[in-house]
Amino acid sequence: MTVTANQKIVPFLWFDGQAEAAMKLYTSIFPGSEIRQLQRWGNNAPGFNADWVRTGVIEINGLRVFLFDAGPQFKFNESVSFMVTCKTQAEIDDYWAKLTANGGKESECGWCKDPFGFSWQIVPELVTNALDQGGDPTRISNMMQALWKMKKLDIATLQAAYDA
Repeated sequence: MTVTANQKIVPFLWFDGQAEAAMKLYTSIFPGSEIRQLQRWGNNAPGFNADWVRTGVIEINGLRVFLFDAGPQFKFNESVSFMVTCKTQAEIDDYWAKLTANGGKESECGWCKDPFGFSWQIVPELVTNALDQGGDPTRISNMMQALWKMKKLDIATLQAAYDA
């Protein structure tokens, strides 16, 4: 399948034999997502496991992402993450649970790692809207003080801090 999109900048994720599992997990979590392409290295690529993903393309919630398997040379770290903006607490709870299941890990301030070690930020619209729109600095500071004490973010607590 040929992938066409107007998305000029595309995230490209390097895995160590787990790209296909990541593709399946990510497309199962986000509605309207799909695996667009999956090609394996095959037997003609010396140094690579024939069953590993050479070219993997997924679309998650409208974002095209390339993935491939190329070995253990590089690892994910917190300097790169995907931020997921959520409207409701139920949405936050659902994404958080699915991303931290099966070996994923909770972190601070709405960040978590999936089972592959990739970082995600699960953030309510309240936070992104306040920061994007340059709201009242005191209210934003109050909200951020509350946020820094949390792992999974709680909309009601953040809203109360913002409104205080």
